[in-house]
Amino acid sequence: MTGRKRERRGRTSTVIVLVVVVGALVAAWSVFPDGTEELPYSGRADASDPELVARGSAVYAESCASCHGVSLEGQPNWRERKADGTLPAPPHDETGHTWHHSDAQLFEMTKWGTEALAGGDYKSDMRGFADELDDADIWAVLAYIKSQWPADIQAAQARR
Repeated sequence: MTGRKRERRGRTSTVIVLVVVVGALVAAWSVFPDGTEELPYSGRADASDPELVARGSAVYAESCASCHGVSLEGQPNWRERKADGTLPAPPHDETGHTWHHSDAQLFEMTKWGTEALAGGDYKSDMRGFADELDDADIWAVLAYIKSQWPADIQAAQARR
């Protein structure tokens, strides 16, 4: 093979690689053009979807309210560690810190439990619900929780 053919073949390979890389970037941008993070499981916690919120309300009442409160108020003294080192269940209303987390983080905490995500020696009574709730139920619960927040809190959480 002559030097010119080798040079042309090299340029062709470079062009192909660039086309593939640019194509992948365009495809990724088209999926998440607004800059939102890619969530680990399909679904969204859409607080504006009445059917999803209604489903989430029912699942919340059955699976979450016993710890986090019927009105999302959490347990008393939720910022103070108990004797065993765990924290009481925090409120999920606007007075708590739930809205400080992204949808992806909230989903992961609900599915796998806080200890699994925090790692180390972090202690929590928040177990994962992977064996009890399917992904759609988790998204529905999160949609319900978010639907109870004032608009400014929803907007602040959406920016995370």
